[in-house]
Amino acid sequence: MSQSDVPAGPEPEYERVVSGYETFHDPSPFQCEWGGVLPELTLAWESWGELSPQKDNVVLLHTGLSASSHAHSQARNPHPGWWEEFIGPGRPIDTDAYHVICTNLLGGCYGSTGPSSTHPVSGVPYATDFPIITVGDMVRAQLLLLDSLGIDRLHASVGASLGGMQSLMLGAIAPQRVGRIISISAAACSHPQSIAMRFVQRQAVMADPDWREGHYYGESFPHRGLRVAREMGTITYRSGPEWMERFGRKRAKGEVPRLDEDFQVENYLAYQGDKFCLQYDPNSYLYISKAMDLFDMIETESDESISSSATLASIEAPTLIVGVKSDILFPVWQQRELAKLLGETHPRVVYSEIDSPYGHDAFLIELDAIGASVRTHLSLA
Repeated sequence: MSQSDVPAGPEPEYERVVSGYETFHDPSPFQCEWGGVLPELTLAWESWGELSPQKDNVVLLHTGLSASSHAHSQARNPHPGWWEEFIGPGRPIDTDAYHVICTNLLGGCYGSTGPSSTHPVSGVPYATDFPIITVGDMVRAQLLLLDSLGIDRLHASVGASLGGMQSLMLGAIAPQRVGRIISISAAACSHPQSIAMRFVQRQAVMADPDWREGHYYGESFPHRGLRVAREMGTITYRSGPEWMERFGRKRAKGEVPRLDEDFQVENYLAYQGDKFCLQYDPNSYLYISKAMDLFDMIETESDESISSSATLASIEAPTLIVGVKSDILFPVWQQRELAKLLGETHPRVVYSEIDSPYGHDAFLIELDAIGASVRTHLSLA
């Protein structure tokens, strides 16, 4: 299926990134929160804008589940990045003022250590021998990178979706190192509905016979399972109102009804699933989505949260929370809850709510509405 078969609409700029980034390597063992150990650690990262002599103008940008470090085009990779219109001279994240750093996630497959990386001892990919990781692990890996660059304090920590979780987590783990926090379309913890959605997506991958308990490297790829998982994920990323306007009940071919792709919306889901299979590692999908499930920054008396010390109460920086009314994956009540809980511990919380038809993906599309809030919060004195 080609993109020409799918009715036009705004789509994120994701690509399979294999070059054009810097790498940070730490040869010492990295202890993960749930007990696993990585013998060594590599993070892929890219940057834009000039670093000030005092190294005090850094904006650390955190990615969602499937994005790479390539948030914006640059000389070594001129392809548009996933936040291309948000970053640059005069843009909401103004590279005339800020030095922007974006990393690929720990556990990812775009240059950072993840399940597809070669284990330094065994010489074969980690696969499912990769340890369970958390959002806290991702952030602590980023702090190691910042240490190596001599950056003691960030101007801001910015992210959406899983990136919004990381932005909050960094502000809790290292409050003295963050000047401002922006969290878009995230939550104080993962709620049961989103956990259930991601569980079923992982089940689709693991039910594919080609998954082979995660040891499929060098063998046939679990394409069918990952395709279905991404199709399910795409349903949660966009919204019904957009799809009614974009697809309606139009049939794809206008022929006799079929059991496979028959309606245009089904064509769209199939296209998104097939495209993703050419870009992303299934095991990274499993591990990173599980890290999202484990995310919990609400302080409770339960000992189920391994990161109980990294709670919202630890955050000190002025914080912007942005919600989107049509979001299905992280419904807007979760951002309202987050803003309310943060407001109980310190008064410097700003909440902004966006009315957009694009659902969870609005943070990738709504430059004017979301960009204006981002610009304002970054410029706080």
